[in-house]
Amino acid sequence: MVVGLGPAGAELVPAATLDALRGASRCLVRTARHPSAAVVDDVATGPVEALDRLYEGADTFDDVYAAIVEEVVQRAQGVAAPGYVAYAVPGSPLVAERTVVLLRADPRVSVDVVPAPSFLDLAWERLGVDPVAVGVRIVDGTIFATAAAGERGPLLVAQCHSRAVLGEIKLAADDASGQDPARRAVLLHHLGLPDESVVEVPWAEIDRTLEPDHLTALWVAHLAPPVAGELVALEELVRTLRAKCPWDQRQTHGSLARHLLEEAYEALDAIEVVAATEPDVAPQDLDHLEEELGDLLFQVYFHAQLATEEGHFTLADVARTLHDKLVSRHPHVFGDAVAETPEDVAARWEVLKKAEKGRASVTDGIPRALPALALVAKLQRKAESLGIDMGTLADRRRQLEAGLETLEVPPSRDGEASGETLEAPAQTIEALGKMLFALSDAARRLGVDPETALRGYAGGFRRRIEAAEAGPVGEPEG
Repeated sequence: MVVGLGPAGAELVPAATLDALRGASRCLVRTARHPSAAVVDDVATGPVEALDRLYEGADTFDDVYAAIVEEVVQRAQGVAAPGYVAYAVPGSPLVAERTVVLLRADPRVSVDVVPAPSFLDLAWERLGVDPVAVGVRIVDGTIFATAAAGERGPLLVAQCHSRAVLGEIKLAADDASGQDPARRAVLLHHLGLPDESVVEVPWAEIDRTLEPDHLTALWVAHLAPPVAGELVALEELVRTLRAKCPWDQRQTHGSLARHLLEEAYEALDAIEVVAATEPDVAPQDLDHLEEELGDLLFQVYFHAQLATEEGHFTLADVARTLHDKLVSRHPHVFGDAVAETPEDVAARWEVLKKAEKGRASVTDGIPRALPALALVAKLQRKAESLGIDMGTLADRRRQLEAGLETLEVPPSRDGEASGETLEAPAQTIEALGKMLFALSDAARRLGVDPETALRGYAGGFRRRIEAAEAGPVGEPEG
């Protein structure tokens, strides 16, 4: 039989608990540190034993809980019917009591539960809160960073048994500015006891106000969702997948490469949809972009986890390196340099990057496998940042016109019946290359990314093909 000892002193121990203790052949108490634990010695007629010793030497709380359950089961199996063992726990057996959950799931014993008030009942009364009406969520302070990730409150944080736990809670929920002076929380300490304390404190003081113990909780009425908490939760998820999922366990940097590329293209597709409809973007398109960016972020986390396991670098190292690089590349923001236009920023960026990387050329580091239009546009931007004369938009127009005049279209190409691939002369290939280069540069000068422009037009043409498959349409454009 599992009985609850209530949240505080002897006056809050239910009569049903006292009756169950008196009738037990043996009484086991999870911890003698609870204020009402002494009641068991006072009323029990059989032997009484506290299980605090099982906390010593255990590596984790899960190990402690498993050991307690084993002890209770063994003692219960040693008592002949109609006798029974009473297992007494602090507060309510049905609130945040992991050992009771494990006992009720154990097929070796039959478990009856005697309910009791929990510390939650006292907390709601002291706070003047109806937990159902305001939608309170209860979280474990020892895992606050992950358990409260994305939460806005209100939260009642239990298991705040040390300054270290409260300190981690404070840091996990800090906003980007470090500390918000207007943010406050309520410390609930020793509820129902003579030294009870219910005190509202600034957020920065939650770990400095009193000496917490196992009877300390924290009330957070409002909490801006901490970005750090969300990221910690994702990092923990990636660790779990690596530990327990057979597919994730087999992955390497190499095997994940294609997934990174695919996710990048899918994110690009979502961005193009949003960009094409701004500022009147449909909510579902924004949701899709959010999802695709998340998939891309997962790839970054996965590679960082692999590197961590290999002892090379961690996710924190990735973030720190990026942070430091962005600061060093923006001396006009974080230093004394002056950059009044986007062009000034781009030019300085290339100089800083070349010096930082020790590169001989600004073209070092440009992936040769980039799609041709994207590669040309990037090279053109690099050249312009160095002040290389790229001509004018009028020059590009003349080059395009001249190129068109030099093209020779083989007569057999008009029929297109055979489907055979024709081999163009070298001069034709060179002429088309010059024209595409000129067209790319013209697009860039007009503020248009050529890769995006062509992809956008291709998307429209794709829809025309799909429409043609569905029914008759006009002649396709050339």
